Amino acid sequence: MTDTPTDLFREIHAYLRKFIAYPSEHAAIAHALWIAHTHAMDAWESTPRIAFLSPEPGSGKTRALEITENLVPRPVEAVNVTPAYLFRKVADEDGRPTILFDEIDTVFGPRAKDNEEIRGLLNAGHRQGAVAGRCVVRGKQVETEEIPAYCAVALAGLDDLPDTIRTRSIIVRMRRRAPDEQVEPYRRRLHAHEGHELRDRLAAWVAGNGRTLRNALPEMPPEIVDRDADVWEPLFAIADLIGGSWPAQVRVSAVTLVTLAKAGTPSLGIRLLSDLRKVFEDHEQLTTTDILDALNCMDEAPWGDIRGKPLDARRLARRLAKYDVKPKTIRMYQGLGGSSKTAKGYSRDDLHDVWQRYLPNEPALGSPHYGSVTSVTNGTATNDDAGWIGESPAHTRTRLGVSQV
Repeated sequence: MTDTPTDLFREIHAYLRKFIAYPSEHAAIAHALWIAHTHAMDAWESTPRIAFLSPEPGSGKTRALEITENLVPRPVEAVNVTPAYLFRKVADEDGRPTILFDEIDTVFGPRAKDNEEIRGLLNAGHRQGAVAGRCVVRGKQVETEEIPAYCAVALAGLDDLPDTIRTRSIIVRMRRRAPDEQVEPYRRRLHAHEGHELRDRLAAWVAGNGRTLRNALPEMPPEIVDRDADVWEPLFAIADLIGGSWPAQVRVSAVTLVTLAKAGTPSLGIRLLSDLRKVFEDHEQLTTTDILDALNCMDEAPWGDIRGKPLDARRLARRLAKYDVKPKTIRMYQGLGGSSKTAKGYSRDDLHDVWQRYLPNEPALGSPHYGSVTSVTNGTATNDDAGWIGESPAHTRTRLGVSQV
């Protein structure tokens, strides 16, 4: 019987789900397609990183890398490696590796020391043709050399990533398994062979479709633009080639994961703009004192304690000046026909432009072109083209009713 793309990817999806407790089906679909993209690196203008992050250890991040290792070409485990080693592996003449970088928080986190070369490699290496420049000493001479930096990278670590890496990554927020979330125990000696067989079949399928993938121009959902489009384009191209329900499902997954990534890790500046929009909801203008009172009283907001002090007028002005918003003298009236007073403050008009630029409306979970999204709980696993590819965990998830295009 002929091995169809949908059959192959269902098997890959099932193999991943057997050992990994994903936070959502969206993450499982993205992971499967990311693995496929590593077998066609010459086809892409840029490669997305995939980052398994969690607030606490024991959340399945390392296991996700272990299973990934069985399915990608020339995997290189990178934990506490030297820059020289990593540079040489990426430039290996035997073939481009797939870097699996565990404990990435030791590179980017508060414990990081002297890792600027590794940071530079990971930052630059997402783009086809990228090189990392270095100075080397040969005898008494200092020479420059350029080492190829482009390669696929999977990351795992605690907490978060710098913006330069996070915006080039598919973010999977891992968490510890609940009592009702069960996975099979993984043993390399027992289960690696199955993954290697899937890897070889995947490599053969990708090799037979290399030209199609290189020429692909996948359609983007309206919510996926700019750098997000660079990140997801390879996965869309692969899903379109697989066919069936994969094209629709990956687009819903992309919008969902991008939305969650942006909502989950806003910068302090973006958080301030978002909270100000709430403060100004029923006001055209407010004094700085009233704004600070509202911000500092917000539950779960950081403004009441920033480095041991509440946000004050000077620091509010400094943060907003980055967005070209400055305080001005405003006149406030007390009641109908009442007296007025002047004070420093801000108006809604001052902030409208930056809200439009930095706080776009929250995108929906699905594009009408690709189908509608409904919520199901404990949905029955389906393998037909109208449902999700594999079994759902025992918690609420989304399911796509696909309108094929």
